[in-house]
Amino acid sequence: MRAPRPVCSILFLLLLLGVSSPAAAQPQAAESHWFLDLGAGINPSINGNVNSGAIGTLNGQATAILPQSYGDVYGTGIEFRFGGGYTLDRLSELRGMFIYQSADANLVRLGDIGASSLYGQYSDYKSFALDVGYRRYAPLSGHDFRLYGEATIGIGSISRINVLLAAPQSNVIFNNTDFYDGTAAFTWSFGAGVLFPIADQLDFNVQMGIRHVGGLADVDQLQGTGLADINNDSARLTFPIVVGVRYRFK
Repeated sequence: MRAPRPVCSILFLLLLLGVSSPAAAQPQAAESHWFLDLGAGINPSINGNVNSGAIGTLNGQATAILPQSYGDVYGTGIEFRFGGGYTLDRLSELRGMFIYQSADANLVRLGDIGASSLYGQYSDYKSFALDVGYRRYAPLSGHDFRLYGEATIGIGSISRINVLLAAPQSNVIFNNTDFYDGTAAFTWSFGAGVLFPIADQLDFNVQMGIRHVGGLADVDQLQGTGLADINNDSARLTFPIVVGVRYRFK
């Protein structure tokens, strides 16, 4: 016996609903809170001295050392950043960044030794740090870009710094001197920037700010010469300008 046509129509409709409803009931996957950041930039110095001024003796001769700033010795270095973080909500996030900095040293006139000018060639500046911090976005709406400010603290490892000394008028070259030991230095920074979306899950980032790196670890070889103070006040303040990209995981 065949079922009435209205009954067949109802059964067919229920069958369609039963097939389609599980797919419709599946929720859309929420976007991940995690993201990855990559960046590179320049690192101009604002203040801080590789060495301070001092008067004493070196190799048995009266010596006067002039202060040498990081800008004079190392100029504008470069830095590379990689890291990521976790989005707390629409306007705030926690983040961590590994920061590698490198700068080539210039030959500088350090001062005088006896009747001769004293010149110094420092080894390159290299540091690797982990900075962690908090970023807050401006509550703007209706714009493609996002403005933010952030603050970080961290710890950095700075490679040992040597200096080769020469007094040409005295025809003297001093051996490569251990000027600073390898150092673990405290860091802090403040920054501001803007994010521009350039593709699905990908943003372009432009950032600038200030970053402080603590003083370097001095050595004992200048004790008793009157020149030990040249290792004082070796903390560094810079103005990093960084561009990069951000990838937001799904």
